[in-house]
Order: sequence, then C-alpha cells, then structure tokens
Amino acid sequence: MTPRTAPEPLAPGTVLWDVAGDVRLLLSLPAATVLQVAHPAVGAGVDDHSVFRTDPWGRAARSLESLQLWVYGGDRAIEEGRRLRTLHRHISGTDRHGRPYSALTPAHYAWVHATAYPVFLRAARYLDRPFTPEDERRLYGELLHLGRVLGIEDRDMPPTPEAYWRYFDTTVAQELERTVVAGELLDPHRPLPPPPGPLPRRLWPLLCPLFTRLQVFLTAGLLPPAVRDRLGVTWTPRQERRLRRLGAVVRTVVPPLPERLRYLPVARAARAAARRADSGTRR
Repeated sequence: MTPRTAPEPLAPGTVLWDVAGDVRLLLSLPAATVLQVAHPAVGAGVDDHSVFRTDPWGRAARSLESLQLWVYGGDRAIEEGRRLRTLHRHISGTDRHGRPYSALTPAHYAWVHATAYPVFLRAARYLDRPFTPEDERRLYGELLHLGRVLGIEDRDMPPTPEAYWRYFDTTVAQELERTVVAGELLDPHRPLPPPPGPLPRRLWPLLCPLFTRLQVFLTAGLLPPAVRDRLGVTWTPRQERRLRRLGAVVRTVVPPLPERLRYLPVARAARAAARRADSGTRR
C-alpha cells in the first residue's frame, strides 16, 4: 500500500473514537483474544511465537498501545499497521493438526480483526448501552475501514453485517476449537506472573486468584453463546445474573468519571488534541 492509496485515519465523530479508548475496553479484550486464538492457526502462532506466558503484562501493554494507535494515532495509525504486518511476516509453523500456518495468510489475519465486532456488541450490551441497528452498521463499516488501515483487503472481510454473521457462524461451527492457548486463557487457575512493581509483587499471592477468576468470568460471559458451546465453556443462569449485576454497576460508575479516569492515555490525549483543534477552528 503506497501513501497515495493509504486510507484516512479514523477521526472524532466515529463510533470507534467513542468506544475504543473507554476503560471498559479492558474488561472485554480478553474475550476478543480467546475468540482469536480459538482459531487453530492463530492459536498455534501465539503458542509458538508469543511471550504471553513469560511476559503477559508487557505483551498486554504493547498490544493495547498498538490498538489505541489504530484508532487515535492519526497518521501514526498507518505506520502502526505497516509495522504489525512486518512483525508478523515471519510468524509461521505447523498447528497441532499438522497443517502449515502463516500469520499473514489473509483469512487468518482477517479473522483476528473480525473478532472485534461481536465482542464490541456484547460488551456494549452488558457494560454500556446496546448499539442501535444504525450504530451497529456504522461500527461494522468503521471496522472495515480500520482493516484497510491495518492492510486487510476488502475482499478478505465480509462486506456487510449480514454477510459477517454468515461468515462468523460458519467459522465458529467449522473451524474454532479449544486450542491450547484458548484453554489456558479460560483456566482460572493458570499461573500468572505478578505485574511490575514491588507492591503488586508482595500482594500477588492474594490478588492473583481473584484476578484470574474475574477475568475468566468476564471472558466467558462476553463470548457469544455459540462460541462458548463450541469451546465447552459452561455458563449458567446464575452466572448470567451475576454478569448483569456487574454490568449495572459498571454502567453506573464509569460514565460520570472525569475524562482522565474514563479514557486510556492514548485516547485521552487524542481527544484533548481534537478539542483544541476544533476550538481553534471556531475562533
């Protein structure tokens, strides 16, 4: 992709600009990750090449910053999309079924991006407010645009929400499985190194079981039901009631927060810069 044909970065007024930097994103990202690695090729790539076991906090921080740049980075979003493709160029191997994989195989790369749509919708349903049909369509169009920023060709993504759900249902039924990595991320007893800092290290033996149980609970709850069934994840009516109660608390607490607490740093800086530019334009 040359600079002449590079897509415009996302801007204020888009749905993604409003939701992708909200701190509630941190609650839904694990579900998107499980959806991604439940694909055998993606799961094998992460299993073979990622440092998610030895440096989970560093990897999470780097992935989150990258994601924020896609939406809020302006021209840096295009650069970040190129950097990611370069980074993934040499990620290849063989999955546990003996099939070769490559991270940049269009179908595999597109699936990783495509998982954002159902997770955004489910997170909004529980943690914010459900999207209107019009906003669902806008969100999908913006995700297609974001895919172009990341170097994903239009032909590799379903063109409409209706086509997306046919593609999603087929992928879930025919391709997804409880890969090694998906199984680990759904295990509330998995070992997890402490986050950086002396205080978290001292408290981690107490906090780790609480953290992993909450993370797995939210991950399971925000997965589409068909995916839970496919991966053998149990979800009871009692758990559903607990998730709805937790969501009600989150919906009450987060919206009134000041911007410095409600939005992640990259999003916060971009939103402030956009307000300054808009103010300058009106003067």
